[in-house]
This record gives sequence, structure tokens and C-alpha cells, in this order.
Amino acid sequence: MAPRNSLKERRLEPPRRDPMLDFAVKDTWRIFRIMGEFVEGFETLSTIMGVSIFGSARSEPGSPDYRRAEAMGRALARAGFAVITGGGPGDMEAANKGALEAGGESVGLAVELPYEPRPNPYLTRTLSFRYFFVRKVMFVKYSQAFVIMPGGFGTLDELFEAVTLIQTKKVKPFPVILAGEDDYWDGLMEWIQNTMVRRGKVRGEEVQILQRARTPRDVLRILKRQARQAPRDRTGRTRAGKEIP
Repeated sequence: MAPRNSLKERRLEPPRRDPMLDFAVKDTWRIFRIMGEFVEGFETLSTIMGVSIFGSARSEPGSPDYRRAEAMGRALARAGFAVITGGGPGDMEAANKGALEAGGESVGLAVELPYEPRPNPYLTRTLSFRYFFVRKVMFVKYSQAFVIMPGGFGTLDELFEAVTLIQTKKVKPFPVILAGEDDYWDGLMEWIQNTMVRRGKVRGEEVQILQRARTPRDVLRILKRQARQAPRDRTGRTRAGKEIP
């Protein structure tokens, strides 16, 4: 027979919870944070009609790539476009700097990363996201075009996601422009043409989604012809982002 004290202690033990139930509850509540990021993004960007510039976060101030991104942001702002970037350092900072100094709207869609503690200081409007996928929706929804400067994996991720959305007709087509020096993009384009197309993984006409531009002037020529326009409501006001589901 067990001692009375041990029986009493057993009765006082709290009931054990299934750890999988705790995980499910946390996952369910996470939905509200995701919803909050979507709501804040839609409200903040509802009047934006811009061009997103992507590029390397590793470009140093004063470097050729940094100067080219700065010139791109400046040219787009002077042409009346809001400049949207990931809000970080490198080419993102340069493009925002060029846009801000030209008197334009300079938007940063930052994401929480351990090595990018805060957005760059050249922003007129800033959003910070925990979830990459929410941020991606904002880029596609509120951009009239994507300008892709030489960059790394993150830049290529944004590039190919845009191409895939256009290819699969999930969004209305918009310009996806590989900008900058030819020698950075030539190898990629040759591989797409000579390997992917030749082996039947991509159709030749789908490669035309990708356009090339060496200079800001070349980019502006493409935008003048093809930049995606936001529809207007009955009052004649534009409804930024409404054309994308």
C-alpha cells in the first residue's frame, strides 16, 4: 500500500498536455500575425504605384554596382515612379538613396534578418515583415515592373518567382528587366536558351518574359511601353494593386 503523502502528491500533479496540441495552438495563433502583416501592407501601400529594384545587399557604397543602383533609383524617381526595394543595404540602399535625393517616393519592404538589423535610412515609407511570403505578395501586388540588378540568391529568387507567376498567368504580365552589365546576365541567359529550352523544360516564347537593359534610359524606354497600369475606379482614381488577385 502506497504512503498517503505520495498519493496526495500524485493528485496535485497538473494534467499532462499533448505537446502536439501545444504546437497546433501556436500554429493557429500565428495566422493572426500573418493576417496583421497583410492588412498593414495593404493599407500602407494602397496608393503606391512603383517599380521594384532588386540587387545585392553586399554592394559597398561607392562601388560600381552601388553607383549603378543609385542612378537607377534616381532616374525612376525623376520619371515619376515610386522606388520599392527590400529596404536593406547595398543596392537596395543605393536605389532608395537615389530616389530620395531626386525627391521621389522611396519605399522599403524590409524583412527581419539577423544580419540586417534595421532598414536603410533613405526611406519615405517603411514596412518590416517577419514572413518572406507576405513581403513577396507586396512586391508583386504594388509593382508596375521589376528591375533586377546583379545580385545573389535572394535576387534570383525574386526574379524567377515573378517569371513563374507571369508564365502561369497567375498575375497580369509586367516587365521583368535584367539591368546592368551584359556579362553578368549572359551566362544565365545562355543556360536558359541552350539547356532549358533545348531540353524542353521551357518554351522559347516564355524566355521573352525576361528583358534586358544596360542603362536607366533603356529601362525607362521599356517602362514607357509596357509598365503595368493600375485600373481606375468610377471616380477616376487609381486603385493600386487591385489588378492582382
